[in-house]
Amino acid sequence: MTAARWLLLLLLAVALGAFFALDLGQYLTLHALQERHQELAELYAQHPWELRGAYFAFYLGVATLALPGAALLTLAGGAVFGFGWGLLLVSFASSLGATLSFWMARLLLRDWVQARFAQQLGEINAGVQRAGWLYLLSLRLIPVVPFFLINLTMGLTSLRTWTFYWVSQLGMLVGTAVYVNAGIQLGNLRSLSDVVSPALLGSLALLGLFPLVVRRVLRHWERLRVFGPWRSA
Repeated sequence: MTAARWLLLLLLAVALGAFFALDLGQYLTLHALQERHQELAELYAQHPWELRGAYFAFYLGVATLALPGAALLTLAGGAVFGFGWGLLLVSFASSLGATLSFWMARLLLRDWVQARFAQQLGEINAGVQRAGWLYLLSLRLIPVVPFFLINLTMGLTSLRTWTFYWVSQLGMLVGTAVYVNAGIQLGNLRSLSDVVSPALLGSLALLGLFPLVVRRVLRHWERLRVFGPWRSA
């Protein structure tokens, strides 16, 4: 293992150790957020840019390390910063965090997985190459797929970093907007399950299928364009 990988592992261990040693998870509950909402609102009024920066950095760390609490932090973004700033901060912090997770998986695990599961990884790479960004977009739009699993899995493929980033930012935008908007109504929430209804989950799942439908239509159109003249003859 290279020095860069050992250093990354050390940094990960320190970050995870600090999170659990300081018991930061106690602040990432709906009850804790509701209790401290007014205090955070007052702090934001006094130091808007400092709080935005601290929130962005903390969210980035949680997203990068796949720590519990991202959904609660997204609610906090809407509750404290409002819809506009909340959506902006969460969208970029979550997308950049996902990309860092993507890169960590690629740096730490790709060679090991390639050596042991070359055939399976080859099949995944083939699927990514066939479907391209539409495949990733579908995964991002379907809320039942844990995002940290998408980050890790895509990091093991040959998908380009820029493609992963911009598709992730676009694909997570709808779900992010739902949670940020729910945060504005923080006092009316009794649990995180109140944010999304079965109907909304079903709608998002159908939305996630849309890119795959588009891909099939495009492939069919391409076949018609290529083989159309032969059929006419």
